[in-house]
Amino acid sequence: MDDRVKQLKTSADCESFRRNVESKYPELAKEARRRKVKLLASEYAAKSAAESAAEIEALQAIYAYEETLFAKHGRKTSAARTWQMVRSRGIIGAVESAVKRETIGFKALVEMGMPDFLFEAVVVRYPELFSQDAVARSKQRLEALEVYLKTLG
Repeated sequence: MDDRVKQLKTSADCESFRRNVESKYPELAKEARRRKVKLLASEYAAKSAAESAAEIEALQAIYAYEETLFAKHGRKTSAARTWQMVRSRGIIGAVESAVKRETIGFKALVEMGMPDFLFEAVVVRYPELFSQDAVARSKQRLEALEVYLKTLG
């Protein structure tokens, strides 16, 4: 990560930096967006009961998806249904539920170059926290994605 991006302390700093460099330095803008996602997840985790690495990574996935919504709509847009699932089922339960069905977040994160923030990636990294069905579906989707990305180049 670029030293300028490492020095960004808040999500607002990251967003401002991203806007300022995006047209001239798209890779720096991408790093700033990723840092923003991680800072937002850390802020949320500090306010909530989220403590495990899996929960924090799942929060990062939600905030990364919100970044795709921001890019699409040009304004801050909440992943309202996902947050509703987090409130009703907990973070891990929301991830479990999401990977059992096709989501638009999967495609959006892949298109934005952030497949490591996919819920499926979280499930595969922490299989002991999820059902066998969720792990199997996640592995299958990630393998299909890998094959697809190889065909692109």
